[in-house]
Amino acid sequence: MKKLKMGVIGVGHMGQYHLNILANLDNIELIGISDKNQNRLLELEEKYKVKGFENYEKLLKKCDAVCIATPTKTHYEVAKSALLNGVHILLEKPMTTDIKKGEELVKIANKNKLILQVGHVERFNGAVQQLKQIIMEPFYIETQRLGPYNPRISDVGVVLDLMIHDLDIILNLIEEEIIDYFALGKSVFSKFEDIASAQLLFQNGCVANIIASRASQKKIRNLTIMQKESYIFLDYATQDIEIHRQASTAYLLTPEEIRYSQESFVEHLFIHKDNSLKLEILHFINTVLGKEKPFVDNERDLQTLDITLKIVDMINKKMR
Repeated sequence: MKKLKMGVIGVGHMGQYHLNILANLDNIELIGISDKNQNRLLELEEKYKVKGFENYEKLLKKCDAVCIATPTKTHYEVAKSALLNGVHILLEKPMTTDIKKGEELVKIANKNKLILQVGHVERFNGAVQQLKQIIMEPFYIETQRLGPYNPRISDVGVVLDLMIHDLDIILNLIEEEIIDYFALGKSVFSKFEDIASAQLLFQNGCVANIIASRASQKKIRNLTIMQKESYIFLDYATQDIEIHRQASTAYLLTPEEIRYSQESFVEHLFIHKDNSLKLEILHFINTVLGKEKPFVDNERDLQTLDITLKIVDMINKKMR
């Protein structure tokens, strides 16, 4: 069977993770890499024994599919070029910083029957994939995604950098219309918001509270879900899920029985743990080959991008 010819455009921090995974896959042919940083390109050419292209357009001419991990401000330009060249793309989040440009990319991909997969790597976290099977009718969701400041991310704020992961997960869990939202943020180290808090209200009454920070000394990544019969806690880092369930109805017990009754019990789910980025890339390859259907369609990608950009806009207006 003919191997898929693939490349990586943008081999900085995230792009090198993509490159390392592709270089160790047997079912694709790694054609080359592209980056504006010539020193980095030469270093990785030697390390991975792969051809480097300073001009990504030349790489596109030789590929069936590419992973794009360039700076956010260049996503639209590079992705559009790839799609117009008939190349399938795995595009790191966020898709773009403009909803109209995002809609244009989706339109081009659909017109040319190409796969446009947005790189929301948390979708492939084993614990996240289990959530759909255990949530029933959640009425409250809270997420925390906190960590120290990293000067590597200099072109967007914490909402497009980190919060977008949780917005994407929540929108894929609660498939309801957002009827109201509110957001606040604060700049600490950069010219963008480094701390942000957003609240969403869904048509079915569910409330989501989302906190993101890149100004925290401790790294925290978790999600909690409240529903009538249970409280669910997910740790993104360890890929663990705890389900706290009510064990007894106290008002039916005598005072003596209440002293010794268990009010709730905790269920620890077994999660098959794997490299989320590797799973994401393998899924992309399989969708290009027609072996799998996309986990999330591009309309949902656009909904995630739309609310993310609205939150950024609200924060910016309040920060002025």
